[in-house]
Amino acid sequence: MMMEKSYKLLLWKAYFDKGFSLTNYLKYIIAILGVGAVFKGFSLLWIVAVGVVYAVLCLILGRVWFYYKLVDTELEVYNKVNPFVREMREKFK
Repeated sequence: MMMEKSYKLLLWKAYFDKGFSLTNYLKYIIAILGVGAVFKGFSLLWIVAVGVVYAVLCLILGRVWFYYKLVDTELEVYNKVNPFVREMREKFK
């Protein structure tokens, strides 16, 4: 029972982490705009809302990435240029 809950939690964490890494550069833009918004006097609630929307976007994007098996494709791309994997594939052909 505990293992199943841990698996689900870590799966959702993986979704968020993947989405967060895919939007890596966007987070800096949002942070700069957030700091600027504080100095301009925008509502703190608005700034937090943008952060929550960004977090949900990361979660959705990560889930899509896993759903369409783009994670596997990404790993295969890295494997094509990995010398160890290349040697292992040649040896076991």
